[in-house]
Amino acid sequence: MRNNLKQILTKLILAILLLVGSSFIANAQGDCSCVSNQVIVQLGSPANLPAVAAQYGLNPTPISQVASPPIYLLQITNGQTPTQVVSAMAGDARITFSEVNRKLSQVEREGLAWTQGRSWAIGRSWAIGGSVRGYARQYFPGRIRLNEAFAAAGTRGLRTDNGQPVVVAVLDTGIDLSHPLFEGRLVPATDRWDFVDGDNNPSEVGVLHQDASFGHGTHVAGVVALTVPDAKIMPIRILDRDGSGELWRITAGLIWAAAHGADVANLSLGYPDDVRVLHDLLDCVDLGSTATGTTFPEIGTRRLAVSVASGNGGNTTQVFPAAEQRDGMLSVAASTKYDNLASFSSYERGWVDVTAPGEEIVSALPGGRYGMWSGTSMAAPIVAGITALVKAKFPTTFATPHDLLDRVKETAVDKRFNAQPWGEVRLKRVDALCAITNDLNCPIPVNATTSGFENFLVK
Repeated sequence: MRNNLKQILTKLILAILLLVGSSFIANAQGDCSCVSNQVIVQLGSPANLPAVAAQYGLNPTPISQVASPPIYLLQITNGQTPTQVVSAMAGDARITFSEVNRKLSQVEREGLAWTQGRSWAIGRSWAIGGSVRGYARQYFPGRIRLNEAFAAAGTRGLRTDNGQPVVVAVLDTGIDLSHPLFEGRLVPATDRWDFVDGDNNPSEVGVLHQDASFGHGTHVAGVVALTVPDAKIMPIRILDRDGSGELWRITAGLIWAAAHGADVANLSLGYPDDVRVLHDLLDCVDLGSTATGTTFPEIGTRRLAVSVASGNGGNTTQVFPAAEQRDGMLSVAASTKYDNLASFSSYERGWVDVTAPGEEIVSALPGGRYGMWSGTSMAAPIVAGITALVKAKFPTTFATPHDLLDRVKETAVDKRFNAQPWGEVRLKRVDALCAITNDLNCPIPVNATTSGFENFLVK
């Protein structure tokens, strides 16, 4: 009897140890939402790469690299997790910083802890208003006084100094390159890129009504096209068919956009943690270098204003890169047609800069279709489009992207109220006319609920 009890206790202890060990291994392997065998490392000197790689179990041949001093994307070869490697590197004087290659997502994607998701398939059918007429006559151009801005600017996206179109990069799931809406509105094929498949065909990949993220990039690009019709759109695919991506692709995509002539970039995506490499890059596309001396020779003297969706958490939880608060970007929450904060929008005064209409926005979808979607992903490209319009009107006025974005922010409609769960909301909703005319006391327009854009498609 005693032996049997001993055997039972022994088996029980072994089972507990096995369970604890399995849990530890699972936590170690799944301790971050990141690419499992990669790490991002900046070294003060490239001469230290072989020794650093040997010490931390990395392949000394980089997968990719950018910047100066160099920032490397390196492969882990010793079986450790990215967070284990990053933790081990702490305090190494040769290493400026190290971080995981974090996963990210378009902010309308469902099933993520940090966003509610706003799928077109759940109460947001793209059959509603799903026509070119519905696209041209929707409320948001009237709400931001777009026609009046065009008249005041004397342009709809062509620079007033040389007649060349301003370029807006859309970093997303790709777009439907053959959609009639984009005919004549895209940059040449040599300036497009797909960082998922590694070619210059950034077409969306997926199946209509099956892949929840299919159409996201096309929809975002269509919002840009309506807001600044004569600009050129630079499609850059950095998100997979499920709407997911990774930090290094954002970095590569922004560098590509700046190096290939984009003036403005739109990021309708996010992730729940701060990161260093994008922090540095956003500083560089604004000013040319960081406070620590990092530069990105890949972009030369090109500068880039960036509009970023704040996320759809319906709370104050920070979503990055919107919460980065760098000078060369604006973080954008979503407002309704009645100038209230959209219930799904992530918002907090400390890190959200402006709002723009993001509820029930009609835009393009793959296959020549049109449909309705709600989310801060739809608000951000409106801000990108207004920024591009101001750039077209005043192509040489603003010394930095920060100065250009400040014009858009400071001329926004200012409205304050209390709402749960946000507390005091200062809703600075962008207004295209006030941005063009530099009206710092921008009034809220009356009865601005339709656009009258029936002639939009006339080029």
